[in-house]
This record gives sequence, C-alpha cells and structure tokens, in this order.
Amino acid sequence: MSELVNIFEAFHFLWPALILLAPMPWIIRRFLKTAAQEQQPLVAPSMAQRLRHFVSPNQQLVDTNQRSATHLLPIHLLFIVIWILVLLAAMRPVWYITPAPFEASGRDMMLSVDISPTMLREDMTWQGQRVDRLVALKRVMDEFIEQRQGDRMGLIVFSTEAHLVSPLTYDLQAIKQLMMESEVGMAGNTTSIGDSIGLAIKHLAEQENDRAVLVLLTDGANNDGYLDPIEAAEKAAEKGLIIHTIAFGNIDTSRGRPISSAFDIDLEALEIISGLTGGRSFAAGDAQTLRDIYRTINQIEANTFELNHYRARHELFIWPLALALLVSWLYAGYRLVRPEVGHV
Repeated sequence: MSELVNIFEAFHFLWPALILLAPMPWIIRRFLKTAAQEQQPLVAPSMAQRLRHFVSPNQQLVDTNQRSATHLLPIHLLFIVIWILVLLAAMRPVWYITPAPFEASGRDMMLSVDISPTMLREDMTWQGQRVDRLVALKRVMDEFIEQRQGDRMGLIVFSTEAHLVSPLTYDLQAIKQLMMESEVGMAGNTTSIGDSIGLAIKHLAEQENDRAVLVLLTDGANNDGYLDPIEAAEKAAEKGLIIHTIAFGNIDTSRGRPISSAFDIDLEALEIISGLTGGRSFAAGDAQTLRDIYRTINQIEANTFELNHYRARHELFIWPLALALLVSWLYAGYRLVRPEVGHV
C-alpha cells in the first residue's frame, strides 16, 4: 500500500487543466456537422474489392457508404485512443525523483580578477618554476574555489572593460574551468576597477542575499572605466556587499606595511574600498603569500551550511506522444492495405 502511495506522490501532471479538452472532438463533431449532400456520390469499388470479386464472382461488390455502425465502432475507438494519448502528452506528465539533500552555505561570492597585460610579468615562482602572475593566480584560485563547496560563486574578469564570465552558480567545477581559460587581452589593456565593482553590484544585488561577498584582485591602479572605484565601493556598502581587496604584484611587505615598489598599484584606494564595505585589504608580493591570503579569506568567510533538498523530475510526455504516433502510423498502414475501411 505504501508503494502505491509513493507512486501517486511521485507522479504528477504539470498542466492537468488540459483534461477539460477531452470532449473537444465530440463537441466539434456534434455542432459542426458537414452539410448533407443532395446527390449520392459515385463510389468506385476498391482494388481489394475487385480482386475478391475476380476470385469469387458470386460475391457482390460492396458500396463503402453502406457500412454499418458496428463496422465504424472500432475506428471511432481508435481515434478516441489517439486523442486521449495526445491529451495525456499535452498535460506534461512528470515523475519526481526522491528529494536529494545537499548542503548550501547560503553565501553568494563573486570573484573579480584583473587580466590586464601586467599580469603576464614573470615575477612569480610556483613549485620552483618561474611563472607569470596570471598562472600563479590560477593555481591559487583552483585551490580556493575547491574549498568553497556550498557557496554560489560567479566570476568577473576586467581590464579596459569588465565582463561577467559566469553568473552565480553552485557548479564550482565550471568556475574553475572558466578561470583556467581566462587569458590576458580578453577585456583590453587598461584597468577598470570601478567598473568591475559596479558589475558585481548589479549581479549580486539582483539576488537579494544579505551574505554577498566580492573578492577583488588587481595588480594595478584604476586608470580607465566609467565608475570611480571609491564611489562604486560606497554604492556597494549601501547594498550590503562586502569587498575584500587583494593587491598582487611587485610589492614589498618587509616593513610591516605593503609598499608598491613599482608605484603601479594604488594600495590606498584598495584599503578604502575594503574599509567602506566592511571587508579586508591584502597585499601579496609572491605566490605563497597570495595562497595564504585566500586561505585567510576562506576562514573569514567560513561556510555555515544549511541543508536543502533538490527534487529532480523526469518528463514523461514522450511516451504517450510516441504511442499516439505509433497507433496513427499503424492505422495509416492498415488503410493502405484495406482502403475500403473509410473515414470516421
């Protein structure tokens, strides 16, 4: 008995109201009758009738218009079956799978990455090999993203323009892949930090989530774009968006406070941006420090899991529709063999 109850709970029609169309063929036939013919049409015997008459001369040729109601009954039933099957398909039958629990943190995290030409400078070391900044960043980000299971993450890359590479998604493998495929030159040659913040605000604000975070990494100063970074940060603060900033590149941290030796990173602006939004500002002059920074952010934005349930469904409309087509084809084939079987 419980199995029967489970079947009824799993099986549903998405558009059950279409069952009201069931009497439609009868209504059409009842109220839209064809006009009566004043003259009886001339009906020629079919080829099958001629062959039977040739084999049995005593058998009379049958006028197909003289069929009895009993003869038409199977044809009526056949069309009723086809109509019911089509109607069942239109009602969209679905089968729901047993809900699968999964853990979600409820946090939306957007990653914003600078891909200006300076990210190609080979001043980083990874596992004993000299690599450029972007390669080092990709290795660190791969590890960081893997640790954010349960978050919805998105990816923005920016240079002259800011581009949304991926909207928020639970598919972290896709985010990792898109990050690995990001290349310098995809968005221009300058740096638009303000525009990247504005783009993040737009997409995170649409979610109406009070736990939204932007992790912004750059190796330069804002020198292009429509939005001023500080003004964009003020707007982000109004929306409740937390921004953690990371300065990455030729930075000296030996004196306790990061100093950009090349004067190409606006550390002060990054500190203001994070301060306005309740985030933290970091600076990394090498890949290992960058790795430690992302681990720190992972601890700051610790996952607080909530148990959600996902209920997948399978569409079943194809089965009654395929059966209706099969019955129609069989009837059409039968008409070719037995043409004396008329229309309804």
